[in-house]
Amino acid sequence: MKVEEIPPYIVDLGRKYGATDVAAKIIESQRVMIRFSNNEVTVSKVFREITVDVFLMVEKHRAMTTISTLSTRNIEKSVKNLVKIARMSPPADIYAPLPKGPFRYEPKLLKAPKVPLEPEVLAGYVERAVSTALESGAKKAAGTLSAFRSKMTLATSSEVYASQEGAGLELSIRAFASEIATGHFLSIAGKPEDFNPEEAGRVAGEIAKIADNPAPGEPGKYMALLEPMIFAILANQTGILSSAFLVDAGQSFLVDKIGEEVASKKLTLIDDPTLAGSIGAKAFDDEGVPTKRKAIIENGVLKTYLHNSITARKFGVETTGNAGIIVPIPWNLVIEPGDKSFEDLLSQIDDGIYVTNAWYLRYQNYRTGDFSMLPRDGMFRVKRGEIVSPVRELRISDNMLRVLQNIIDLGRSRTWVKWWEVEVPSLVPHTLISELNFTKPLI
Repeated sequence: MKVEEIPPYIVDLGRKYGATDVAAKIIESQRVMIRFSNNEVTVSKVFREITVDVFLMVEKHRAMTTISTLSTRNIEKSVKNLVKIARMSPPADIYAPLPKGPFRYEPKLLKAPKVPLEPEVLAGYVERAVSTALESGAKKAAGTLSAFRSKMTLATSSEVYASQEGAGLELSIRAFASEIATGHFLSIAGKPEDFNPEEAGRVAGEIAKIADNPAPGEPGKYMALLEPMIFAILANQTGILSSAFLVDAGQSFLVDKIGEEVASKKLTLIDDPTLAGSIGAKAFDDEGVPTKRKAIIENGVLKTYLHNSITARKFGVETTGNAGIIVPIPWNLVIEPGDKSFEDLLSQIDDGIYVTNAWYLRYQNYRTGDFSMLPRDGMFRVKRGEIVSPVRELRISDNMLRVLQNIIDLGRSRTWVKWWEVEVPSLVPHTLISELNFTKPLI
């Protein structure tokens, strides 16, 4: 059986054994990952994977699984068992059939640009990034470069059968001027002409150079300028927690806030999978519904939650084309830019902190949005519009809604961000926050 024939075969099996609705998708992917440290490539690996996800309903009873062994016998056994599991599962509150196809999809979103997967080409990208990091003041650099191509084929019992490609290049480089003076930056692209490893290395090296000899910072509330890498974490959290499933479960700070001002009027956050050639471009969701551009937050006002057909039925609205069969998800987050340069934003700070990166965002309370995260790499005290000294040993401890409402300006240039702290590709500018709370980290 050909790979692309497996999803409709699973759909037919599911209906045969009594499922009212079936969706099956198969993803074929090839990924090349290069690791580098001490300025040299240390590991190069090639991964080839095929995964099959199956979701089915027997009216209000639901079940899903992943099938890893793709023999005809195992597929039939797995689908038959899944129908039995669904029948035994507790019924959901509502039944919403899978959306009726077929649908028309934007042709340019079905194809992906060709990205190089040859290890020698990718190693060349790494060499260029490391070289500019060293030229910018770093003594050594480390990180990862990943390149991938993928094809996803989806079939549903509602007359959907479609395929789409994906591709991307993801470089993450950390530069070291000393063991405690580091800078981190990225280049993320869906096509080779948008990939810029030299810029990633240059920015990481420059941050590391000026981060040398940091002093312990003083806790307090400061005006803060956030690099795209750190504000992308907050944008991701806002986009992910706009999922109607998480809102309905009470695990979001956006519960009951449609139509309310949840952020500064400066902030417009959009989910836009229709950006052809971007790494998060997507023609259709996991139910086969065509994707679309939509504002989650527009001029500070929460406009929509993200829906699949089930959550849409429960909320009395239309699906937004963001299935995740169980949990709706954003595909490609975009923050509308401001009109200020980095220097313009910095000049507005009389006494504050410039933060280039952070990690380990954790919530004390999802419902209220109270969170903390640890700045990493270069962090700097700013006085009278100038960076005066590097600082360290501070934690950001604040509330998500308060931070969004405290945005006072945005930069005009934007950076695509995606790394292990930022799951959803995000196009983000520098962001100026009027007041951000810094505490001492726990030892």
